[in-house]
Amino acid sequence: MKALIAALPLVLLLTACEREEAPADDVAESAEELVGAKEPEPPKLAQGPYAPRDTCGDLEGAAEFRSSLAAAVAERDAGALVALAAEDIKLDFGGGTGRAELKKRLIAEDRQLWRELGELLTLGCSANKQGGLTIPWYFDQSISGVDPFMGMIVTGESVPVMSSPDEDAETLATLSWDVVEIDAMKPDDPFQKVKTTDGKEGYVATDKLRSLIDYRLLATSRNGTWRIVSLVAGD
Repeated sequence: MKALIAALPLVLLLTACEREEAPADDVAESAEELVGAKEPEPPKLAQGPYAPRDTCGDLEGAAEFRSSLAAAVAERDAGALVALAAEDIKLDFGGGTGRAELKKRLIAEDRQLWRELGELLTLGCSANKQGGLTIPWYFDQSISGVDPFMGMIVTGESVPVMSSPDEDAETLATLSWDVVEIDAMKPDDPFQKVKTTDGKEGYVATDKLRSLIDYRLLATSRNGTWRIVSLVAGD
């Protein structure tokens, strides 16, 4: 069900950041907490209401952390990535925690977590209200009009909504980094039936959709050192 998102410039990952400490337990990470206080309008890195943006520029001490994170992901360096994680990093909602478990998942044969991280780092950064940072940017925003469990981000500009699940079908509308809702994801199908926030129904290419509650990374500063405190998907 994963959407393959065209990479944004690496400069997105290296923007300077700074702010006070915040404990891991206080960081919003559930679907219900998608609704939050609105941030001032940041510069857009692409067109569309939920296009990736970077509002982490005022977070103290996070620039080096984000640079190290980007390098670890690019090199698929499990040791470097684990070193950036808190000892009690949360990895799922079923009790998966800790650096040892993170390393186990990073060195898994399918390398899936590395792919997830690579995709995440193209999706912007939000300075969250707890004083940490949230990746992707959209996860820290107020999103209305869709059920967060069935909501999808359309990952691209001018993505067509088709009249039928066929690339040659009539284009009913186009969407740019907006949200839609689906009844059920069929990951093996090339198109998914969706409903837009204004009630239109049609089909969007599967590889242009990403779940609102897909993987997100939350990090915070503890005693002046930034650490990943949560890397989870779902709810």
